[in-house]
Amino acid sequence: MSDVRDAGLADRGRERIEWAAREMKVLELIRERFEKERPLDGLRLAACLHVTTETANLVRTLAAGGAEVALCASNPLSTQDDVAAALADEVHTFAIRGIDDEGYYRHINAALDLRPSITMDDGADLVNTLHQKRTDQLPEVVGGTEETTTGVIRLRAMAEDGVLAYPVISVNDAKTKHLFDNRFGTGQSTIDAIMRATNLLLAGRIVVVMGYGMCGRGVASRARGFGAQVVITEVDPVSALEAAMEGYRVLPGREAARIGDIFVTVTGDTGVIRREHIDLMKDGAVLANSGHFDVEIDKSALREAAGEPRRLREHVDEYRMPDGRRIHLLGEGRLVNLAAAEGHPAAVMDMSFANQALSVEWVARNADSLERRVYPVPEEIDAEVARLKLHSMGIEIDELTPEQESYLRSWEHGT
Repeated sequence: MSDVRDAGLADRGRERIEWAAREMKVLELIRERFEKERPLDGLRLAACLHVTTETANLVRTLAAGGAEVALCASNPLSTQDDVAAALADEVHTFAIRGIDDEGYYRHINAALDLRPSITMDDGADLVNTLHQKRTDQLPEVVGGTEETTTGVIRLRAMAEDGVLAYPVISVNDAKTKHLFDNRFGTGQSTIDAIMRATNLLLAGRIVVVMGYGMCGRGVASRARGFGAQVVITEVDPVSALEAAMEGYRVLPGREAARIGDIFVTVTGDTGVIRREHIDLMKDGAVLANSGHFDVEIDKSALREAAGEPRRLREHVDEYRMPDGRRIHLLGEGRLVNLAAAEGHPAAVMDMSFANQALSVEWVARNADSLERRVYPVPEEIDAEVARLKLHSMGIEIDELTPEQESYLRSWEHGT
């Protein structure tokens, strides 16, 4: 049972999934092992993820391991309809690009109808729905995984409040996830989306990156690489200091609002760009969000100031202020790299989804001994993903000699 836009798109979807698979060699190695060992036999897995070519290769890996999978979208504008059509022939798939909020949650509930024993989330909407609306199913769930920063924040808050009903692995905390997916993936895909949506030249423009976590670092680095003057806004003093010492100009949001040409929010928090900032922006300012939920840019403030927007390009809405200034919002304020482009490159998602697959296997094996809290990805999984990635890239590294290992273990050695 599935709900997709057009089953006739399946052939095109399969071709694009195959193209992505060529860049996902780590997941391929895991899938080959899963096919032989079937470590997920008997598991029912509900996944709420961006329905892209990369996700399709993860889902195929989980199915190869023996899991019965139901997939729904974690963002109304991130679904690739041809990919959803192709997956509908293999697993339960509930995803249509541009679906409204009612349909979005209908699809989440359809995935939960599988009565999963493991959940896989990107933003924690599925977990949240399960805890608020379908509590009768909670005893059936042995564990879960979470992909992104925003979801991990929500889950840790649930754990602190004592309401998280089962253990969840924070895939986002794996080094082979956030150091690469968040930084290199978000950096490239966000700039790609802005350029596709607007066709603007970045060189010489002032790009304001609001948030200097790993995602912000990636966006700032790529914008600077295209010749932009990059300004950082931050609330964390350590991150702000790091940005300053890496050569970026660091300003409060109100000061940055006066000078910026392009603004990118990437914090995981709400109200990053507010009316107080919008009122100071220059004519032609471009706003883009690369945080998971569409709350970082205050869209209601834009409408209150300017009324309903005019659609200028496929992913560009123009808000005309009473004083004549024009503010341009990309991708309806949703995750711009998936709303206006294709998301992260497959090569970097390879590591993130390898962590997902191996974490599901680890949860299945260790569920009986886990507490109801958020766990990091086990270090051995993180290291294995890095090793496999290096192997797939044809890169060899050194090993410690026995003398070096002994030296590092000893406390008696001197200079």
